[in-house]
Amino acid sequence: MARACCVERAAVRALIRACVAAEALRANLRQLRATAPDSRVLAVVKANAYGHGLVGTARALPEADAFAVARLDEAIHLRQAGIGQPLVLLEGVFDAEQLAEAAYWHLELVVHDASQLVLLEQWRGSHRFTLWLKIDSGMNRLGFRTEEFAGAWQRLNALPTPAALVRVLTHLASADDTGGALNQQQLQRFWPLVAGLQAELSIANSAALLRLPATRVQWVRPGLALYGVSPFSGETGRGLGLQPAMTLESTVIALRSVKRGESVGYGARWRAARDSRVAILAAGYGDGLLRSLPDGAPVWVRGQRLPLAGCVSMDMIAVDATELPDLGVGEPVELWGRNLPVEELAAAAGTIPYELLCGVSQRVPVELL
Repeated sequence: MARACCVERAAVRALIRACVAAEALRANLRQLRATAPDSRVLAVVKANAYGHGLVGTARALPEADAFAVARLDEAIHLRQAGIGQPLVLLEGVFDAEQLAEAAYWHLELVVHDASQLVLLEQWRGSHRFTLWLKIDSGMNRLGFRTEEFAGAWQRLNALPTPAALVRVLTHLASADDTGGALNQQQLQRFWPLVAGLQAELSIANSAALLRLPATRVQWVRPGLALYGVSPFSGETGRGLGLQPAMTLESTVIALRSVKRGESVGYGARWRAARDSRVAILAAGYGDGLLRSLPDGAPVWVRGQRLPLAGCVSMDMIAVDATELPDLGVGEPVELWGRNLPVEELAAAAGTIPYELLCGVSQRVPVELL
């Protein structure tokens, strides 16, 4: 009896879930590859694939040339799940133990600091690393400054255990501002350093890949666009020919009749301007919604938008459902996704879509469809 009960419980549908369309991921990869047909694609799946599920996303993209993650544990998780494509550690490693782990799991390393050069010079294992030497062309975050690059390049090409390959990359600080002067300044610093090196290069993130053709070199590094979301303010992924991969879906868990003048939620921020019917949804900042969402921010129910009514709380939000008098408990509600762009919700909350996607919490199940 207990076993049957457990099976029964496992079949219960979650009140909030992130549904990820594998075919949308694949379609976006095809679209981005078509945009840069002469480039290989280093698909960025760090931060749990921007909330889409690390392993599931990698498994959905067998055509990706390689995957990029930020940290060692992400890469090991992918290897343990059977992902065989090249894996690049965007932050590299920081001690000899991590270097040995990277060798064991056959990981590629970004080298951006002199201490990482020392680790590689001290390496006496048989494994030959593929390395990505990072130039700081103006981001001022990670990478060797332009005057340091030649020395770093020489040291990597003179390692006691020779590198299998040394590539070169940089990162644009304002790629989404395609007409901005900083992009050209960074490129003007980058090109002279790599001229004649016979090295594979990488510059473009999603925004640069889409709007800066000069950055479509041997490798491109799409992140946000891979998930069907626009990196440009005021635009949506669909407007760029991409397909939103994630639909964050919640459920109506209660309905309230609220009289004119009565308030809803913490702080009594929202007051009914008329006798209203308010739907309570299983979604809150404990799931990744932002408390900064204002009254009127939309959710999508039965083909129409319903406005947020009051503050986002930890586990619940309220929406004004007066225009849907027959809405019932148990009905699904889209918080963002196929019908309601995450870009719009992010703008309403005063943030960027990256934060909403990456903020989907661990208690939200991710279902790859």
